[in-house]
Amino acid sequence: MWDKLALILLIIGGVNWGLVGVVEFDLVAGIFGGSASFISRAVYILVAIAALWCMTFLFRREALTEPATVSQRR
Repeated sequence: MWDKLALILLIIGGVNWGLVGVVEFDLVAGIFGGSASFISRAVYILVAIAALWCMTFLFRREALTEPATVSQRR
């Protein structure tokens, strides 16, 4: 559950940075009233925490292998 939430937040951050780079528009700031607003800053912090969480995927053994199929679990 936490992994999926972290990936969703990371995707939101990636799309936001893509928009900043391509069309110079910060979607999070646009939705929540500026980049200095409390909610925007909270979203930026959550995206940063999600990125740190997702870095652990590189060091997890199960993340480096394919998931087992039903026949392999028996």
